[in-house]
Formats: sequence, structure tokens, C-alpha cells
Amino acid sequence: MDPTPLGDVPPQASPAVAPLETPASDGRGPRFRPAKVFLALPAYNEQEALPELLERIGEAFADNRLPYEVVVVDDGSTDNTAQIVSQLSFQMPLHLVQHAQNQGLGITIRDALREAVDRAGERDIIVTMDADNTHPPGLIDRMVRMIHEGCDVVIASRFESGGCAVGVPIERHFLSVGARLLFTLLFPTRGVRDYTSGFRAYRASVIRQGFADHGDAFVGETGFSCMADILLKLRKQGALFGEAPLRLRYDRKGGASKMQVFKTIWLTLKLLSRHRLGGK
Repeated sequence: MDPTPLGDVPPQASPAVAPLETPASDGRGPRFRPAKVFLALPAYNEQEALPELLERIGEAFADNRLPYEVVVVDDGSTDNTAQIVSQLSFQMPLHLVQHAQNQGLGITIRDALREAVDRAGERDIIVTMDADNTHPPGLIDRMVRMIHEGCDVVIASRFESGGCAVGVPIERHFLSVGARLLFTLLFPTRGVRDYTSGFRAYRASVIRQGFADHGDAFVGETGFSCMADILLKLRKQGALFGEAPLRLRYDRKGGASKMQVFKTIWLTLKLLSRHRLGGK
């Protein structure tokens, strides 16, 4: 018998395959959602810098398509900082918290982190940055990806390969370099070279745990040394750190610097002594 031509072979019935079962959405939308970024900005008399910075933030999130909210804590500004934030809240997801009087960077950072973590879910990410337009919002996308890749905290670092600082006054440069040397000697931390940078991304759960462990003392410093204080407490908490290269554009800064360099040096030395001696 001649073999049946190939074209005349009847098609084989495909075995029945059960469809992949997925959890019902029960009317609340998709089960999975992207992590949201909560941007926490401490601001004091930043009317010159804020409009351009917030515009750059909006453009950066339009480019990376990450869901986001911005929390601005106005630390008793005497200029139009609060009015600018209120006006721009109609154009982007922006929340304003106000201090009746100036209380300092540490308390303002603390309140910004508290407001952000109260709004955030466990998978969300909190980013702190300066409101003076010296930090590039375009770097947030890379910092968020590093959180997703396993870091608990990502620091935008001037000392990471590819990082640089443009237009920084010499005294502030020496402060940053000196702080790096001291912290590396006394509290070496894997993945950290820049201990004082205020531009950071945190896993929201890490910040929530920090407040659970320390309460308001999680940010116990009132001045610029608060960023080192947070880092040392998260180090003790066992957080995993990483760094992304920061191109600090001090030449874009709006308004005069509010840092008192010698006071910051003194407060940082006191902070190091307390942590070294086993204090808070």
C-alpha cells in the first residue's frame, strides 16, 4: 500500500490544556501594581529654586513613567515657597506640610519622612533630595532600579565612579571629603562612600522600621548632620546600601547656602562620638 501523502494526514487533536488560573481581582483592579515613589523635599525659602526643580521632577517622572507623589515640608519660610507649592499642586501630585516656625533641617526631614511613610505601602520607595535644584531628578529612575535589584538604601554619591561636583565652595568640599574619611575610619559601611549626601532612595519598609525602633529620635539631629545620623541608625538596623553616581550641580543652586559649615563640622563630630561610645 502506498504511504498516505503527507498533505492528506489528518490533523492530530491537541490535548486539552486547562487555562492558567489567576486570583480574581474581586473588582479592585489588577493584583499587581508598580511601586510608587514618594519624593520628600525639605524646603526653607526656596522660591527661586522650587519652580524649576518641580518642573524637572515632573518631566523626569513623565519620562520614566513611574507613579509618584511629592511631599514638600515648608520649614517656616518667609518667602513665597508655600504659595508656589500650592499653585503647582494643581499640575502634579503635590502635598504641602507647613511648620509655623523654622525648626531646622533635621526636624523637617523627619516630618517629610513621616508624611511619606504614612502614605506609602510596603513596596513603595521614598526619595529625599534637596529643594535647591542642585540634585538631578533624572537619577531617581536608576536609584529606584537599584532598590528593586536588592538594595534597601541607595545614595546619590559624589564619590562613586562617574560622580562629580560642579561649583561647590571649597569649604563644603573639604567638609564632604573629611566626613568621608572619618566615617570610613570609624564606621566603615559596605556600599557607602558618601555619608552626608541628602539625595537618597529608601525602601519604605526600612524607614517604617526606623521610626518603629527609634520614634522621633530616628532623626535626632536638628542640622545637616541629620543625614549621617539616619545612615548610622540604618547601618545598625542591617540595611543593605548601594550608591549611584551623582553629578552635583551647585552652579544651578537657587539662593544662598543655608549650611553653617563650622557648626555642621562640630555637630558631626559630636554625632560620631555618641555613636562610637554606644549612644543613640
